[in-house]
Amino acid sequence: MTDKTNFDTQAVRAGSLRTEFQEHSEALFLTSSFIFDNAQQAASRFSGQEDGYVYSRFSNPTVQMFEQRLAALEGAQDGLATASGMAAIWACVLATLRAGDHLVYGANIFGATLQLFGNLLPRLGIECTAVDATDLNAWRQAIKPNTRLLFCETPSNPLMALVDLEAFAQLGRDSGALTVVDNCFCTPAAQKPLDFGVDVVVHSATKFIDGQGRVLGGAVLGQRAFIREALLPVLRMTGPSLSPFNAWVLLKGLETLSLRLGAQSARAQVIAQWLQERKEVARVYYPGLASHPQRALVQRQQSLPGAVIAFELSGDSEQSRRERAWRLIDRLKLMSITANLGDTRTTITHPASTTHGRLPPEARARAGIDEGLVRISVGLESETDLLNDLKQAIEA
Repeated sequence: MTDKTNFDTQAVRAGSLRTEFQEHSEALFLTSSFIFDNAQQAASRFSGQEDGYVYSRFSNPTVQMFEQRLAALEGAQDGLATASGMAAIWACVLATLRAGDHLVYGANIFGATLQLFGNLLPRLGIECTAVDATDLNAWRQAIKPNTRLLFCETPSNPLMALVDLEAFAQLGRDSGALTVVDNCFCTPAAQKPLDFGVDVVVHSATKFIDGQGRVLGGAVLGQRAFIREALLPVLRMTGPSLSPFNAWVLLKGLETLSLRLGAQSARAQVIAQWLQERKEVARVYYPGLASHPQRALVQRQQSLPGAVIAFELSGDSEQSRRERAWRLIDRLKLMSITANLGDTRTTITHPASTTHGRLPPEARARAGIDEGLVRISVGLESETDLLNDLKQAIEA
């Protein structure tokens, strides 16, 4: 496999390992540990003097295949898998920050990440500052001499705000801070942050990478020195391991990633345009729309607009907008009411009471999460059926 191999080829072949049995499909290694030829080899592997598998908490052939395949797709030197996307973010934090350090993050990100940065890290003596992720001056003004990490999602969850990746990476270089991008919504099939100079990419592989709502998983990808010298010791000692079975499922997901995301993006484009024309809808957030305020940046950074749409229903008060959102969701027949996304089955949720429901009202307001906001992750059902379902629900 070479660097010039196309994405779809890498998605089915990169990182493959074969045993002496020459199996065609990737092997599933369900084992907690590995046998050594002798005591010297055991000592050499435990000390890191000899390469090889030791214990599946931090080294397993099936997991390694997933890590190396995803790294190839992202254009990364190396990568490590984790038990979930949040575990990937947490591992980056532990590998980079200590008490007295400072983190700057985009305010309009996933609710659990907001809670991690806003509630947990300050308890550990790590200062965290939220900024408008689209405002480069806000990033610059927030950076301090002790800033060690800059974190953003692009597009953000759920308002589809973009960060200029090239400028974001430059901010990190100028300040000496590690730049980390959550690439969950786009995946490498639609966007490659490392190509713009970003240091590290994190994924919730639970979403589009799996693509069928089956397993949890996460990953961190970047330069080999960071992955092996800073991140691996954290994962080895703290144990947020990806199971071999989940890694095998995620490998199968990568094989069809670009096919699924392309088809889902096409359906999402049609649905977003239809929503934009409805009088009941106050605003639609979708990178594929010409009305997106960062349309030029979308076209520069992303090869696909993605499959996630957010929209706000009109209403005179927060209570009325919430009631309208809940009634809409409850009347739908095809869309699954669940906070997961990236599935082949279309999902729908009310962020203010689910993904961002544990945040205090002022934090939700800062993140732009209105009571009338609804998020749809478009699957692979017929777009006609999805539109008909939405139409009957909105008109009711």
